[in-house]
Amino acid sequence: MSTIKIEDIGFVRFRAPDLVQMRSFLEDFGLIVAQDGERLFARGVGTSPFLHVTELGDAGFAGLGLRAASLTDLETLARAEGVAVEPLAAPGGGYVVVLTDPDGRRVEVVAGQATAESATLPAREPWNTSGQRERLRQTKRVAGGPAHVVRLGHCVLNVADFRASERWYKDRFGFITSDEIALTPEFSLGAFMRCDRGATPTDHHTLFLVQSPSGPGFNHAAFEVADFDDLMAGHQQLKDAGRHAEWGVGRHILGSQVFDYWRDPWGHTLEHWTDGDLFTADDGSNVASITDLMGVQWGPSAPPTMA
Repeated sequence: MSTIKIEDIGFVRFRAPDLVQMRSFLEDFGLIVAQDGERLFARGVGTSPFLHVTELGDAGFAGLGLRAASLTDLETLARAEGVAVEPLAAPGGGYVVVLTDPDGRRVEVVAGQATAESATLPAREPWNTSGQRERLRQTKRVAGGPAHVVRLGHCVLNVADFRASERWYKDRFGFITSDEIALTPEFSLGAFMRCDRGATPTDHHTLFLVQSPSGPGFNHAAFEVADFDDLMAGHQQLKDAGRHAEWGVGRHILGSQVFDYWRDPWGHTLEHWTDGDLFTADDGSNVASITDLMGVQWGPSAPPTMA
């Protein structure tokens, strides 16, 4: 039994030496950005008060936030870890417990945040396929501009010792393995892990831990957008803005998402995705290969930077 069961990822934190440059990139990426002193808080069109934080400083990844279901769960976690529940000084308020994972990474667990008012997504006309024709006597027009980021879906972390990190995150937060990446019968490189929300379907992965020969660090964070047309419009916006494309557009094997990866001005990878798999707690766990991990159902092969 884990200490608590988190219900989702909340946000990712970064540091950057130039908030103007970061704000420009985040807005091209499809986030809504507000500045509070020497911090940028970026949200999507969903109800989360923020998804991405940038603090002024030397460039780097500064941690991730996970969302507990209730303040009671947060107090349970705090007692088990011997730490305090503190007010969260960020949009939406609420409370936070701050932990440190086996690689020294800051992990914030939050609860009690006020939700933001969700924005209205653009109306989308139906798709016509060869077997089902639903759009009749009307044209289809997709507006240009940034993608509409709805929510943060997952974070991928490079770790020094996969089994140690897996145990730490599972013991505290109740993650379930969706796909474990086995290099040999005796050694696994990492695992895609989903939240345990019982019978409520949840993303194929909220956290992916992967043992890296280069040591612990940030791999990427992935943001869900409205749909496939929205992802492609966002791709064009980022391309026209001269942003650094890393991988995509394609469809993953594990998780099935349509993906598109970009780098911020300091080299941190952020992903747009849509149409991912959803599973319940009863759907169990699988073992997959490195070929499954790096392969695609369609689209370009993974670049060396993703290996």
